[in-house]
Amino acid sequence: MNLSNQEKADILVQALPYIQRYNDKILVVKFGGNAMTSNEQKLSTMRDLVLLAQVGIKVVLVHGGGPEIDAVLDRMHIETKRLNGLRVTDDEQMSVVQMVLAGKVNKDLVASVEAVGGTALGLCGVDGGMIKAKVKDPELGYVGDIVSINPKPILDSLNAGYIPVISTIGYDQTGKVYNINADTAASRIAGALGAYSLINMTATKGVLRDPKDESTLIPEIKIHEVDALKAEGIISGGMIPKVECCIEAVELGVKNVFIIDGRVPHAILIEVLSDKGIGTLFCKED
Repeated sequence: MNLSNQEKADILVQALPYIQRYNDKILVVKFGGNAMTSNEQKLSTMRDLVLLAQVGIKVVLVHGGGPEIDAVLDRMHIETKRLNGLRVTDDEQMSVVQMVLAGKVNKDLVASVEAVGGTALGLCGVDGGMIKAKVKDPELGYVGDIVSINPKPILDSLNAGYIPVISTIGYDQTGKVYNINADTAASRIAGALGAYSLINMTATKGVLRDPKDESTLIPEIKIHEVDALKAEGIISGGMIPKVECCIEAVELGVKNVFIIDGRVPHAILIEVLSDKGIGTLFCKED
């Protein structure tokens, strides 16, 4: 698309109120493994985050990496088992999870931020006592529930001018490490930081009334409406835990919580710098 200089200037002026609204506020972005569809798409997303950081928004990136973990386990001929949608993680698998999430995926994202002109710092939940955890269910092995979030390492990184890139590995008082669901971690981190917004990037447009029809996107859901949408079967399957994490973030005081389609170019900019948005917003009754 070829734009004139006047059209480019108009776009920047239209974005000004939104930039002012977000200035010096914290934006947490959860980048799911299923949204990392290509290196080109990943770099595009990192450019958006760097742009937002450059205009004074404090950007925090929380990432998953399930597909990458599955791929490594498959190459190592380690069988993956799931219980109620969660990976059963024994000691051997936990070593792989830690290696892939806190190692390869995290550092690849840091490198991507740096490659497009940003400055990033890779962290995991063990660093600085960020994510304390406990066993979620003995049958799941090293899958953890979050006990507490220490936001200081993240705030220190932001104050030093970095975009913190966080992999969701937690640990307990004995030093055992746990795999933490990235949606849950992003919600709790956003709440602990007093974030202005949380954006969950997924491989779907948002909450759809008809999962087979993307034109049925629900643009806004008040948290008291969620139970009825579950009862109707509109919120079902894998969308249930994502929505529950969104509700938790709202209840923790995060002002704006979104599920958006991470496959759409510049999805974050569209959501943050315009009234229209592209996903589903979760909010309180007021």
